[in-house]
Amino acid sequence: MTPFERIVTEHGPVVLRVCRAVVGPDDAEDAWSETFLAALRAYPRLAPEANVQAWLVTIAHRKAIDITRARARRPVSVEHVPERPAVDGLPREPDPVWAALRDLPDKQRQAVAYHHVAGLPYREIAELVGGSADAARRAAADGIARLRATIGSEEGKL
Repeated sequence: MTPFERIVTEHGPVVLRVCRAVVGPDDAEDAWSETFLAALRAYPRLAPEANVQAWLVTIAHRKAIDITRARARRPVSVEHVPERPAVDGLPREPDPVWAALRDLPDKQRQAVAYHHVAGLPYREIAELVGGSADAARRAAADGIARLRATIGSEEGKL
């Protein structure tokens, strides 16, 4: 048995109990694993006279802090998601332009957005999405035609 394996065998149960006490039973095994992974990386630099158990508990403490912070950032599940009120007090209608854009094939949607929204020339669009400048021009034209057919042209603006 290698020296580090002996350390895990000898101190593993104590570290697991510490992890359970600090982070709770749900995250204890993750904290324990993270502790011993970090300890394995640092073990070659450990001084021979070091208190191994205190060293491991210190690492476990730091891993517990990491897990506690990560837990605080996780979303909390709720039974019912509250509705967000509209800013103007009116119910929100689905945006027909976004719905029509979402339904376009990827290359058409990208070409329309990159050319008509961002103002990129077709040569640069081709570099971004692949293909030729002519293919990008065709995708943008097909996308605009499909948008016009789907939602109509607001006085020729689409």
